[in-house]
Amino acid sequence: MPYRLSLSLLPTLTWHRLTLLSLMMPLTLMVPHMAHATSCTELAHQTIPDATFTTVEVVQAGKWQSPQNQLSHIMSAPGMNLAGHPAQAPNAAFCRIAITLHPSHDSHIRTEIWLPLSGWNGKLLGVGNFGWAGSLMYNGMVTGVGEGYAVASTDTGHDSATPEGQGGRFTLGHPEKLIDYAYRADHLMTTTAKALITAFYKKPAAHAYWIGCSLGGLEGLIEAKRYPEDYDGIVAGAPPNPIVNFNAEQLWAGWMSYHNSALRVSHDKFHLLNTAVMNACASPVGKKQGFLDEPDKCTFMPDQLLCKGADTSSCLTANEVQAAKNIYQGPVNPQTHQVIFPGPAKGSEDGFSADGKAFPVALDLFKYAAFQNPEWDWTTLKWDTDIEEATRKLGPLLHVDDNLTPFFQHGGRLLMYIGWNDGHNPEQLAGYYQSLQHNAGPNYQDNIRLITIPGMGHCYGGAGCDTFSKLGAIDNWVTEKQAPETLVAARVSDGKIIRTRPLCAWPKVARYDGHGNMDDARSFTCATPDAQEKHDKP
Repeated sequence: MPYRLSLSLLPTLTWHRLTLLSLMMPLTLMVPHMAHATSCTELAHQTIPDATFTTVEVVQAGKWQSPQNQLSHIMSAPGMNLAGHPAQAPNAAFCRIAITLHPSHDSHIRTEIWLPLSGWNGKLLGVGNFGWAGSLMYNGMVTGVGEGYAVASTDTGHDSATPEGQGGRFTLGHPEKLIDYAYRADHLMTTTAKALITAFYKKPAAHAYWIGCSLGGLEGLIEAKRYPEDYDGIVAGAPPNPIVNFNAEQLWAGWMSYHNSALRVSHDKFHLLNTAVMNACASPVGKKQGFLDEPDKCTFMPDQLLCKGADTSSCLTANEVQAAKNIYQGPVNPQTHQVIFPGPAKGSEDGFSADGKAFPVALDLFKYAAFQNPEWDWTTLKWDTDIEEATRKLGPLLHVDDNLTPFFQHGGRLLMYIGWNDGHNPEQLAGYYQSLQHNAGPNYQDNIRLITIPGMGHCYGGAGCDTFSKLGAIDNWVTEKQAPETLVAARVSDGKIIRTRPLCAWPKVARYDGHGNMDDARSFTCATPDAQEKHDKP
């Protein structure tokens, strides 16, 4: 689920596709036109268990118009583009199949599968959701079909355009819908897409990829765990796992400052803290570009801003210092004294909030999905027993442990990525990554990679370079066996490339060479932090 995810319309990018493509990983080449023995409209006569066809039609090139104005637009935002370039180019011609799946008496899973009429590259792409889902990711589908992929998307079993489908309300009294949301919808979407691909092209998809961020990243991990043969490559951005712990952390600052008003901190004071962190820890490149290169190496503490006398705009009171420390740390189980989920990384203080209010997306998980009580009072949250109860109820559905060995044995590749300015601290994901590698053993450790992105926010945005070819990276890894050790990313503003920078496979970081153009990826190399202790030099 997203961290402070705004649902406002995001800017549409219009720069020429080839400009940005020249910076990215090589994309899959299209294969020649393939004749299909089954026409598009004839697909409506296919036998799909527990399914109803609602639309089967040919959409001509350039004629697609999205029937909704919801979360699908996010897939065309900077950094969210699957192929590393705008999703807004005119669509390629495709066969559109809209189908409703009803595996249970209470299931109503809207799903669409798009099949290119020519130039199919022989592969399937599953597109992940955001937040509480409830809509199809149409712009992500346009991107995929434009690259020659057969593409699939689902609303996970509820409609966010309806009052009862917004947020987590749909789970109240509907255990089957919660199962659909957790894993069943994505799996059935995938198996349905594969069946229709085989019927249409008279051959199965050679490879299947999943790409998603936030909820979509978690969906990818769930797919890898529950259905290890569904996908050959999974790109999981900022997966909120375990989600009960993650959403607990999202409620922490509000809960803390609700119960002690002295711990409420203004945005101006958080900005003061961010400025001090940047001055103390940012490299020359980071100071110029506006973010920390290596937040995990920053040792600045809020105490260094403690007021010597009266409270002023240039210092923090003792309570403000404590509030900041509490946010960095994250909530703690009062019985075990263990951190439930770590707080955000240094350098992301401008996104902090301690105003005594609950974060709605996180609140819904406890109120509706876990406790099934719309009247549940979040201010009474008990950080030991309530977290344990929510985990007991939702963990079996939504949590993914650190053993994905069957997926790797199948040949699956997992690429995870996250921004350092995300509310989700990358150090937590790095710990999960290390556990995955340990459990995978030496035979499969090379099937996993993690990319941490300086300056990037939640899935996209921020001052960092957030736009890179996720689709090209995972395809190249699966088909050419080339693990993504270094990817080139771009920072884009108003349709123009502002700068580029290499993204390095963790634990390596991009280090400036000391004399080149700071805005050019060629001026950086990927280095292991222990091999070079000093920060970048101008």
